[in-house]
Amino acid sequence: MPNFPEDRQDTGFDAAPAINSISAVTLATHDMARAVRFYRCLGFSLRYGGENSAFTSFSVGSSYLNLIGQVTDRQWSWWGRIILYVSDVDALYESALANGLNPDSAPRDAEWGERYFHLTDPDGHQLSFAKPLASPS
Repeated sequence: MPNFPEDRQDTGFDAAPAINSISAVTLATHDMARAVRFYRCLGFSLRYGGENSAFTSFSVGSSYLNLIGQVTDRQWSWWGRIILYVSDVDALYESALANGLNPDSAPRDAEWGERYFHLTDPDGHQLSFAKPLASPS
């Protein structure tokens, strides 16, 4: 049976260490050159690797988005979505269009308080670019 933090209160165990942040997310790609061009076109800053590498890392604020090359017979299915906060959702959307990318949706305001649009990378990984909406005063 798993040890859940709420169980520790009843048993007297010390609290589990806090999980503070995500350092990196690593996505698989069948074509590193194509994937690197895609992410650089969106404005991601290359930290390590590149089009001819088996592993590439981009800086995302204080975290990283990594790409790892995989053989073509290795397949994956939909796993979820990465939500990336950006300074200007609409400008990034227009930049994506200008660079020949095809976002899945136009920017819109969501009822949960974010403006966002979705874009799927060449390997099928879904990305959401978002910015919190200003709170009403």
